[in-house]
Amino acid sequence: MPKPPKLSLASIVAASAPPAKSLQNAKSQPTAKPQQTAEIVQLDTGAAPPRRTNATLKERARQMSVYLEPPVYDQLRDIAHAERAKMHGLMLEALDLLFKQRGAQSIDQLNEPGGR
Repeated sequence: MPKPPKLSLASIVAASAPPAKSLQNAKSQPTAKPQQTAEIVQLDTGAAPPRRTNATLKERARQMSVYLEPPVYDQLRDIAHAERAKMHGLMLEALDLLFKQRGAQSIDQLNEPGGR
């Protein structure tokens, strides 16, 4: 069984174009304008989308990986379990303490509309 012919861009475009009018129609109406078949496409400029206030934390925030030694991770997990809290919340609390210690703005101050 022979292989099917390879498709080319020209054949795909030709197949998607509307069928051409017959020669008689073209000769009888010489002033007719050809129908425009091109489609205008908007290109993505790479600009960031406008910030939505009702977006989820995952949509608003930036993700960052933290590598912890197993004993450090286990201790953080144990504290989160004992306090019935999430490890993420404890990490944010730790960052807030670090910011306070260094004289920087707190997380709440940074999240205010004019914060940063």
